[in-house]
Amino acid sequence: MATGIPVKKANSRFGRKGLWGTLWFQRELLLMSIPLVIYKFIFSYVPLRGWVMAFQNFRPAAATQQWVGLKNFTDLFSDTVTGEAFRNSLVNTLGQSILTMALGYICAIGLSLLLNELRHVGLKRVIQNIVYMPHFLSWIIVAGLVSVSLSSDGGIINEVLLKLHIVQEPIRFLGEAGYFWGIVAGSHLWKELGWNTIIYMAAMTAIDGTLYEAASIDGANRYHKMWHITLPCIRPTIVILMMMSLGYLLESGFELQLLLGNKGVVKSTAENLDLFVYNYGIGSQRYSLATTAGMFKTLVSIFLVSSANFIAGKLGEEKLM
Repeated sequence: MATGIPVKKANSRFGRKGLWGTLWFQRELLLMSIPLVIYKFIFSYVPLRGWVMAFQNFRPAAATQQWVGLKNFTDLFSDTVTGEAFRNSLVNTLGQSILTMALGYICAIGLSLLLNELRHVGLKRVIQNIVYMPHFLSWIIVAGLVSVSLSSDGGIINEVLLKLHIVQEPIRFLGEAGYFWGIVAGSHLWKELGWNTIIYMAAMTAIDGTLYEAASIDGANRYHKMWHITLPCIRPTIVILMMMSLGYLLESGFELQLLLGNKGVVKSTAENLDLFVYNYGIGSQRYSLATTAGMFKTLVSIFLVSSANFIAGKLGEEKLM
């Protein structure tokens, strides 16, 4: 049926169909993406040639490098000192990342649902601006705020706990290793919670309003609408974001761990893979071992994303590619 609305067609010298016709039809988008492609190529793909150090006993001043094959890989996993430090950093990375992701996803989706239910536009915008602001702070500033807030000597968290009689004496949050994973997860939550709601809020605006009207006629309340309409409609977005997040499962951060975990008392739970690479690559000048650890992290991330993408396709969910 003709609607009278003009439709742009891929009329070009490459034809209406096929790869070249599609590329020509989307040439404006491709031109816009060129700077990003160049940036990613220079800073993400060119440095991969440094992976060759993982198979060498690399010395910066040496004219020729000694090839050692897979020795660095065996040392990374089986050496008494290095292997134990690497395994500990791997456990810390997974613990911090999983806790951060779980807390971040649950709270971001929950906040998005609550914001979506607000009918007062002015109040909604004020709340959004407040929760978005921490995202624009650098981790240096965040680490300073966290250190001051969690201080056992006049920190606001301890002051509140003491006033409410929840504790009898100040808690040494930054002086006990058992609290560090929670500190990392809580800091990420405070900084990124508002920012993480943007995509969910955008997905909610695309939901057909007639679904809510039909549910209201059937007697559904707001809770029923959220559970049976909003959440199922944004499920593809949730799945896509989870698959993308799996690629960062071994990326639990660097600045916060470096700035707050430099004390010996919390090093056992603070040192993650990035700190391991930093300490061994720069601190101990074992560049080959640090490169091996970084290479391992990248390969595991690729495997996780590919596996999640495959499983999502088998379950009938949206895929990344």
